Amino acid sequence: MNVTQTARRVLLAALFTSAVGFAAAQAPTPDAPAAALSDSLPVPPAPAPKQSKAWVLLDAANGQVLAGDNVDLRVEPASITKVMTSYVLAAEMKAGKIGRDDQVLMSENAWRTGGAGTDGSYSGFEVNKTAKLVDMEKGMVVQSGNDAAIALAEHAAGSEAAFAQLMNAYAKKLGLKNTHFANATGLTAENHYSSAHDLALLGRALARDFPEAYGYNKIKEFTVGPITQRNRNLLLWRDSTVDGIKTGHTSAAGYCLMASAKRGDQRLVAVVMGDTSENQRAVDAQALLNWGFRFYESHKLYEAGKPVARQKIWKGQADELRLGVAHPLLVSSPRGKYAQLKPTMDVPKTLVAPVKKGQKIGTVKVTLDGKTIASAPLVALDDVEEAGFFGRLWDSFWMWWESA
Repeated sequence: MNVTQTARRVLLAALFTSAVGFAAAQAPTPDAPAAALSDSLPVPPAPAPKQSKAWVLLDAANGQVLAGDNVDLRVEPASITKVMTSYVLAAEMKAGKIGRDDQVLMSENAWRTGGAGTDGSYSGFEVNKTAKLVDMEKGMVVQSGNDAAIALAEHAAGSEAAFAQLMNAYAKKLGLKNTHFANATGLTAENHYSSAHDLALLGRALARDFPEAYGYNKIKEFTVGPITQRNRNLLLWRDSTVDGIKTGHTSAAGYCLMASAKRGDQRLVAVVMGDTSENQRAVDAQALLNWGFRFYESHKLYEAGKPVARQKIWKGQADELRLGVAHPLLVSSPRGKYAQLKPTMDVPKTLVAPVKKGQKIGTVKVTLDGKTIASAPLVALDDVEEAGFFGRLWDSFWMWWESA
C-alpha cells in the first residue's frame, strides 16, 4: 500500500468515526440518578385502544411511527377528511388562486347536501348568502360543518367532484399510499377511504406547511348567526398541550379522532379510528399521547446545510467536497437511548467532478439496536467544477495508480 492510499484510508476512517460519534457527543446527561435508572428500563407496550379498528402514534418531527396497529388498513375517515379539505384550501391560497377574504356562496346544493336538514354536522350559514372564506372554513373546522365543506369545495374548484380530484392530487404529493377521496366532507361514499398512518401524516403536514390553517383546529367554539357550536375534540378541554386536530363520526366509520399535542419542542400525532364513543376516542388518544411523551424524545442530529463529512473529489477545481443534509435530520428514540444512536454514511468510493450543489451523493442512516430508525440523503453543499486539462490528467494518473 503506498503513502497516498494510506493517507486516504486514514481520512475516510476519521470521517466515519466523526459521523458515528456525533450522537454520543451530543448525548444529554440525566439530571438525577433516579431519572437515569428510569430511562434504563425497557419501554412498555403502548396503551392500545381495545375497540378501535386501527390506530397509530406518530412523531411529527420526522414522521416516525412510535406505535400502532392496522396502521395501513383502509378505513372510512369520516370528518377527518376535512383536514385534507383544509390542506387543499391553504395550498390553493398560497398559490394565489383563492383568498381568505373571498366571498363564498352557501349554495343550495351545499345547504341541501350538508346543511341542517341532513343527519350530519352543519355550520348554519344561510343558503344563497355569502360569507368570508376564512369564516366558512372555521365553520367547517370547528363545527365540522358539511355544508361549509361543500361550499368551500365549490368555490375553490367549481364543484365538489372537481375539488376531490385536487384532494387526491395533494394526497399523492404528500405520499399518502392508502388514501382516496370522493368528497370534501367525509360522508360515506364509494371509493372514499384512508388509513390511520396516512391521516397522521396528513395532520403532520398541515401543522408543518400551513400553521395558520392548522391553528383553526384549537378554536373551542364558533358562532354563525344565532348558533354557537363547540369543537367536538374533548381533549382541547382536558389537556392544555393539545392544539388539534379533528374528530369524525359516521355509523360506518365509528368514532374517530386525530389528536395532536406539543410539549416543549416535541409534537406527536395520535389517530384512533372506529372507536366506540366520543369519550372513548378522547381517552384512547390521550393515553397514546401521554405514553409517547413519557417514553420517547426527539433529537436533531444534523442541521440543514451544515457539513456532516468531507469527501475527496477527483478532477475538480477543489480537492474535497462538503457533504450535508438538505433538511434537518430528526430522529425519535426511547428516552435515555440517545447516546446509543449510531449514524453511518454510505458514500461512493470514488467521486469525480463536476458536482452540483444539492446533488445527492450518498445516504446517512441512524440505527438503534441494529435497526434503522432514520435516514436522509447526503447532498453536495457546494458546486465543484471540472479542473483544467492538466488537472484532470494528473488526477486520472493518480486514480489509475491507486486502483492498480
